[in-house]
Amino acid sequence: MTESQPNRNGATAKRPTIADLAREAGVSVATVDRVLNARLPVREETARRVHHAAHAIGYHNAGLIKQRMRPDLPRYRLGFILRNPAQHFYQEFAREVEASVSSAHCFHGIPLIEFARSHLPGDLTALLKDLGSRCHAIAMVAPDHPKITAAVGELKAKGIPVFSLLSDFAPGVREGYIGLNNRKVGRTAAWMFSKVAKRSGKVAVFVGSHRFQGHELRESGFRTYFRDNEPAFEVLDTLVNLEKRQITYEALLDLIQREPELVGFYMAGGGMEGAISALREEDKGHDLVAIVNEITPDSRAALADDIITMAVATPLRRLCQELMLQMDRAIKTGTAEAPGQTFLPFDIYLPENI
Repeated sequence: MTESQPNRNGATAKRPTIADLAREAGVSVATVDRVLNARLPVREETARRVHHAAHAIGYHNAGLIKQRMRPDLPRYRLGFILRNPAQHFYQEFAREVEASVSSAHCFHGIPLIEFARSHLPGDLTALLKDLGSRCHAIAMVAPDHPKITAAVGELKAKGIPVFSLLSDFAPGVREGYIGLNNRKVGRTAAWMFSKVAKRSGKVAVFVGSHRFQGHELRESGFRTYFRDNEPAFEVLDTLVNLEKRQITYEALLDLIQREPELVGFYMAGGGMEGAISALREEDKGHDLVAIVNEITPDSRAALADDIITMAVATPLRRLCQELMLQMDRAIKTGTAEAPGQTFLPFDIYLPENI
């Protein structure tokens, strides 16, 4: 049976199944299963035919089939700790991780993805240690905290590299950071804010937690741009929303009611869904400058409706592909003496380019 999925135009398209792939390749479903799961030997010619057929019909696991054609490649178990499983951004992040592991050319990989339901150091270190006992390398999104640094150091001593994603942590101990230059993101947000604001006035900044170095750097860049270039704007004390929708919603409604000189806000972390709901409810989308992070169905719809001004987004596919290269290198050559940072270019979404 062929599964249904929406295409770019919103119509229902058919997602190819193993049966469709077997029919296209002229082999049995059992043979396709052996190619996908590396069960029993399969002739290279047969595996190649299945691979070509997968590309021809758009089968979603074409990259995995290509991996199975190279049985000599090393096999790695790779751990990933992401956040907020209910958020579309992290759901998409998980999908990109799985796709990048599947299509890696240098190794056969098994992704083990965990979603941290809190950012408490104890919860995160427990997850980190559990994955460390089962994986060759780990990448995670986490706050910068001494307990996490200590856990990363213990894994490093065992030869298990840990990478920080999106927001840096454990500097000097973790294997490497892969994400955006968050200070530049903050300054870019401030530059855009100052150009589109209809008047000077008060500006709000939301962060998820002061422990997230990425949020702190974005806030710092945002503030310093205004201090250096636009002193007529007053950046208010930072608001901590724990990246929660309801907290953000209530905090923004309160701001709108008690700050008549408010000209807009910058969401340096998560929680934009609550802010978008507040703007829609108060019909303030046209009056306030609103800059958020990441492109999701919520932010895309808010841009289209002219509710928010700009979204700064992480190129997740590029991040995951770079992560695969660095994980492979770290596993093969050992942890680096001088852990570095890899800054990716960020995407900017506006109402006119979504």
